[in-house]
Amino acid sequence: MYFLHGEEPYFIDAICDAVINNCLQEEEKGFNQTIIYGKSAEPKMLINELKSFPMMGSEHRLVVLKEAQYFSKLEELCPYLENPNPSTIFVVCYKHKKYDQRKKSLKLSAKNGLVFHSQKVKEYQLNEWIENYIRSVGYSINSKGIMLLAESLGNDLGRIVNEVNKLGIVLGKDKQITEQVIEENIGVSKDYNVYELTNAVSALELDKAYKIINYFELNPKAAKLPQVVSSLFTFFSQILKIHFIKQNSREAIAKTLRVHPFVAGELSKAKNRFSPKKIARNIEILQEFDLKSKGYGDASSEDADLMKELVFKLVN
Repeated sequence: MYFLHGEEPYFIDAICDAVINNCLQEEEKGFNQTIIYGKSAEPKMLINELKSFPMMGSEHRLVVLKEAQYFSKLEELCPYLENPNPSTIFVVCYKHKKYDQRKKSLKLSAKNGLVFHSQKVKEYQLNEWIENYIRSVGYSINSKGIMLLAESLGNDLGRIVNEVNKLGIVLGKDKQITEQVIEENIGVSKDYNVYELTNAVSALELDKAYKIINYFELNPKAAKLPQVVSSLFTFFSQILKIHFIKQNSREAIAKTLRVHPFVAGELSKAKNRFSPKKIARNIEILQEFDLKSKGYGDASSEDADLMKELVFKLVN
C-alpha cells in the first residue's frame, strides 16, 4: 500500500512511475495491472479490483488510483484497507494538496503500508535542487545557468525536468548546459530577465535596468511586476541579514542564508552599496509597489512604467 499525497505532483508521479515500471514484468501487465482515474472511480468496482487475485502465474496485481483528489469516496475503502489483499500492490496518487491526516483511510494506509507526503521544494532550496537534478542525469551547469532556470521556470519541478530533458536532446554528447543553450531552447533571454534586473539594481546600474525593462515591455511574457517585486524583496531581505551576520565569510553567509556560495559572494558585495537604513526604506518601497501590482493606488499605469519608477526609487 502506497498512499502518495501532497502539494508537489512531481515526486508523486516519479514514485508512481517507479512502481509501475518495476513491480511487474511487461508480459504480466496485461492481466495484472489496472490504472483507474479518480473522476471515473467507484468504490465497489475499485474494491473488486483490489480483492482480485493475480493471473497467469504472477505473484502480484497492481492497482493504481490516479488523480485521487477527484475521488470523494476514499473513506469508503476503509473496510478493504483494514484487511488488504496481500497479493495486491495498491498505489493512491492524491496530488496538489495534503490529505487530511485525521482521516481513517490515511491512518490505515500508514499502518499497513507507506504514506508519503510530497512537499514543495522551498524557494531557498530550488537552485540546489536544480543543480542536483542536472548532475544526476549526467550534465553540468554553472551558477548563472541555474539561476536563469529558477527565475524563468519557477518552482515547477515537472516543468524544470521536462525542459532539462529537452536540453539533453539538443546537447547530444555535449554535457554542459550554458546560458546560451537555455536562451536558444527555452525562450529565456540570458541578458534580459528578472535575475539580471536584480543584478542591475544591486550594482546601481540604472541604465542597464531600464534596458531590461524596455525588453520586458516588448516581451510581456518575459516578466511581470509581481515577479520583479518578489525577486527584489528577496534580494534586499538577504543583504539586510548579511549586515548583522557576525562572520562575513562567503561560506558563513551561504550557510546562514541557505544559498549557493556564488550567490553569497555576490550578495556580500552588494551589502556595501546599501546601508541598513536604505534597505529598510527600499523594503517599504517594494511593499508599496506590491500593492500597485495588485491594482491598488495606481491601477492605470503599465507594468513597464511602474518597474522604471520602482528601480529609480530603489537605486536613488
